Amino acid sequence: MSDGARFDMSDVRRLERHLARAVPRARRDTRAVVVRGAMNIKKGWRANARQSAPKHAPAYPSTISYDVARYGQDIVMATIGPDKGGPQGALGNLLEYGSVKNPPHRDGGRALDAEEPRFEAQLALVLERGLAWW
Repeated sequence: MSDGARFDMSDVRRLERHLARAVPRARRDTRAVVVRGAMNIKKGWRANARQSAPKHAPAYPSTISYDVARYGQDIVMATIGPDKGGPQGALGNLLEYGSVKNPPHRDGGRALDAEEPRFEAQLALVLERGLAWW
């Protein structure tokens, strides 16, 4: 900077304070979006499986569940699918992806496809709230 030039740091400090509040809120809200998305996929997968599961696998839909885990502060991951330890849960791969003699049902894939635009829209809102500081 040259002779007597001054820089007003008030907006920079305001942004700093905003981000100090926004980042923890965004982490919390992101986890909530992941939990909600996982629940929606689980429900959709179960509903799809009830309609398409073969008659010999009536217990399969009830084995579909989800788990949400956090890895560090910034990674939240959901695992969704049949519990292989549950009754008929081990049929999950065969029913979802098919085999030489059975076509794939894609019950989970269809549930994921249905949830994806809602999930992305909710994450966009979390991002917008975090960046809006004026």
